Amino acid sequence: MVGLNGIRYAPQIAAAAARHHVDPRLLAAVAAQETGGPSSDSGNNIVGDGGHGHGIFQIDDRWHAFANTPSAADPAANADYAAGMLEDLLQRYGGNVRAALSAYNAGSPGATGTVTEWPDGARLGYADSVLQHLSRIEGAGDIRSSAYTSDVGASGTADGAGGSSSPIGAPSGPAPVATIPTDQSSLQPFRSFASELQTAGAACEDADRRMASLLDPNDAGGDAA
Repeated sequence: MVGLNGIRYAPQIAAAAARHHVDPRLLAAVAAQETGGPSSDSGNNIVGDGGHGHGIFQIDDRWHAFANTPSAADPAANADYAAGMLEDLLQRYGGNVRAALSAYNAGSPGATGTVTEWPDGARLGYADSVLQHLSRIEGAGDIRSSAYTSDVGASGTADGAGGSSSPIGAPSGPAPVATIPTDQSSLQPFRSFASELQTAGAACEDADRRMASLLDPNDAGGDAA
């Protein structure tokens, strides 16, 4: 398949991308970031994130009704769902790919998000790591952005899995570091936080209302206990 040679689930990814007007190579790069790792440009159809992330795009069952259905394990349906979310985010941010990817992962268009350490020692924020996968898929060389690496210090915790991400409006802190082993048998997937933006079939704007519903109405001052 043109543009997706050697990529697992290429037909499903290409079909989903076509339906949602998304670059199939970009969608494949997101899959590689979520369930592949820096040594692979293909995703894996797995359950991860403590049992909450489903399929090659790790749709989270805590936020998406879709993830609680058998379809979540179907690569075609999983890819279609992820492509729909990415399409919505690209529209929301005026076609800005980096902003859409950052929001897909961390809920904010300007977030660094999950940091991945690549074999060459580069430590890339989520959007740049996806773009690195995209670069490899396209065969066009490295794509790196100092905007996502300059604020990442030399220290970090590498635990073999994707770190947590703050919900929209939560205080920011040091970005987690994710190191993925090259041995696919012990692969731990990245956690996808696209699910924190939307429930199934809902617009991105619903996220603010969901977060607001968690506030204690008796806490008139709004201060933390």
